Amino acid sequence: MSTTPAPQRDVILAVDIGGTKFATGLMTARGVLLDRSRIDVEPDVGPQSHLAALAAIVAEQRDRAESQHDVRVRAIGIGCAGPIDRNCETVSPLNISSWRRFPLRQHLADLTDLPVYGDLDAKALALSEGWLGAAQGVSSFCAMTVSTGVGGGLVIDGELLDGATGNAGHIGHVIVEPGGRRCGCGARGCLEAEASGLAIEAITGRSPTEPTYDIMRRTGRLVGRAAGMICTALDLDLVVVGGGVAIGFAATFFNAAQEEIDAVARVGQGAAARITPVRLGDRGPLIGAGAVGLRGLRRAGAPRRAVVSDANVSVSDPNLRD
Repeated sequence: MSTTPAPQRDVILAVDIGGTKFATGLMTARGVLLDRSRIDVEPDVGPQSHLAALAAIVAEQRDRAESQHDVRVRAIGIGCAGPIDRNCETVSPLNISSWRRFPLRQHLADLTDLPVYGDLDAKALALSEGWLGAAQGVSSFCAMTVSTGVGGGLVIDGELLDGATGNAGHIGHVIVEPGGRRCGCGARGCLEAEASGLAIEAITGRSPTEPTYDIMRRTGRLVGRAAGMICTALDLDLVVVGGGVAIGFAATFFNAAQEEIDAVARVGQGAAARITPVRLGDRGPLIGAGAVGLRGLRRAGAPRRAVVSDANVSVSDPNLRD
């Protein structure tokens, strides 16, 4: 008697592009990571070398999807450091100098023959933390990454904000020290120029992995200052923060940031704004990139597949087999 093989589960191949590493993962419609990989990348090599490294890790992840996990990859979702053009048609990560208006989406589409959807890494993090993390059930909040650089994503009334070019949420370029250090964007005193991992090293001569108490407090205060201004402007009461610097500085950072928010975000009648670490840990960026892929499928009108809200990523269609 012949038996009908069980249908393959559908997954998104998630890609997280940071300043110093590429990561990939296989994510189900329920936000479960079945597998993941990462490689460190050198910042000062040519664009094709970076692309070759990315192509290799994506191909390896896809091969394992089919050979070890018996799943079908439906699409690729990207979370990428910015700035970007909408959908990662081109990307210009400040810390990957060889990629300036680099056509990332088309390269990955050509390499894989799959639909490819992309967004800023911090916006992807906002999707993941709103879906399964620290902002679950919250309709309006800010997500931030404080790492090699500083990024942000804004969810207002259940909608992830895109802006005119897809770059809404660039909190790293809120000025927190007027007349301060020159930023890569050309302005002075931006949060990214004062509190990112690269800035900390340039200012103090110390790696952000070996901070002093004063460095952790100063970084927290500056992030809290920017977050407080955003909370006041947009009537928010929650800021979720991830990234290697913020998480590495731990309670000292978060306590200083909360003190600064309490000092500057004093407008409004609702609950006081609070800042909290991401809940998904190092899974968050890949889950966020996967959520970008699910969101892209929904927007593309994939018939009877992923039904995904723009912000809190409610996946309800069983035909995306999980």
